[in-house]
Amino acid sequence: MNWASIPATPVADGIERQMVYGERLMVCRLRFAPHIVTAVHSHAHEQITMVERGLVRFTVDGAERIVAAGDVLHFPPNISHGATMLDEEVVLIDIFSPIREDFLV
Repeated sequence: MNWASIPATPVADGIERQMVYGERLMVCRLRFAPHIVTAVHSHAHEQITMVERGLVRFTVDGAERIVAAGDVLHFPPNISHGATMLDEEVVLIDIFSPIREDFLV
């Protein structure tokens, strides 16, 4: 499978998502336009985020950190986190366990 063969679905203005998932694991590739802000939120899913492209200011449990291509973040279940895309397009790979049923609707 190649990301180029997986359809991108608009999630919100300036955000597209591609997904591959099984019974207990989900991988999402998200493309964000510059300056998009995702609200601080939390969920019961464990999450690992890999930065494929761009610069992002993440807020994790109240602390801010700027990450770039090649960086990896781990979000334990129920930890608050959000992101602000900086001056360029951003591509993130998010891995969730268990799968995000709410993404399948």
